[in-house]
Amino acid sequence: MLDARGELEVETLLKIVLGLVAVLLVIEILEAIIGSITWFLGPFVPLVQFTIALLIVLWLLDRL
Repeated sequence: MLDARGELEVETLLKIVLGLVAVLLVIEILEAIIGSITWFLGPFVPLVQFTIALLIVLWLLDRL
């Protein structure tokens, strides 16, 4: 039997890890931005969510 372990090079693994860290940072930044927007909108968040859901339903029913 051939052992297929260790075929990835260290540079490739480093690129994968750095890519995952970059994705995590982008998610954290987006979460902060969305959090500040929802804080700014305050009580209007349910209204915005309902409007978005209504637009999606209308788009799916070809009413837009």
